[in-house]
Amino acid sequence: MDGRVALVTGANRGIGLEVCRQLADLGLRVILTARDPAQGEAAARQLQRDGSDVAFWPLDVTDPATVAAAQAFVEERYSRLDVLVNNAAIYPDGDRSVFDVPLETMEETLRVNFYGPLLLCRAFAPSMRRRRYGRIVNVSSNAGQLSTMGAGTPAYAISKAALNALTRIVAAEVGGHVKVNAVCPGWVRTEMGGPGAPRSVAEGADTIVWLAMLPDFGPSGGFFRDRQPIPW
Repeated sequence: MDGRVALVTGANRGIGLEVCRQLADLGLRVILTARDPAQGEAAARQLQRDGSDVAFWPLDVTDPATVAAAQAFVEERYSRLDVLVNNAAIYPDGDRSVFDVPLETMEETLRVNFYGPLLLCRAFAPSMRRRRYGRIVNVSSNAGQLSTMGAGTPAYAISKAALNALTRIVAAEVGGHVKVNAVCPGWVRTEMGGPGAPRSVAEGADTIVWLAMLPDFGPSGGFFRDRQPIPW
């Protein structure tokens, strides 16, 4: 892949780890990031044993200092970032009513699910625009679709709706050479999705990786599931 470099947030397990695996299998140099250094290093070693070109870097997406450190690491070691996958997210509120969820829970969810991707986009999108190449994939959810939104999971749903809005705005600002899209991976058997989910992590990662590898004529500013556009 011509030495392309990808960074994936929240990648020590589940969909994020599988995205790292699939991107590495396609020949990219992958930076696996996670908030917990021990878990992140263990995940990276797991992929390295399989022959993947994967490096670990500690990253708390809610902390601007660690985002700046990740940006500096990428510039020093690779001199560029070609693919950014904003995967890190939390799902803290379940089916509680919007009237009952503590404000602190709403704030924490927005810090991870919305402000985190915003900080990462600010760190890396401008250089992608200057180089006239980049792929940004925001891992969203059908919970954030205004077209079908209802009661339940208010903190998570609002944060994902905000992430969808960020996707549209960043896509418009960076222009057509940088592809910025959101994706709903579906209900996946992860720690978040639970063992009863119908999709494997490989299935959940598929459209994310597809968007990360879009050709120059590919779409931007869209919302996708199973490689097909879906309503906002």
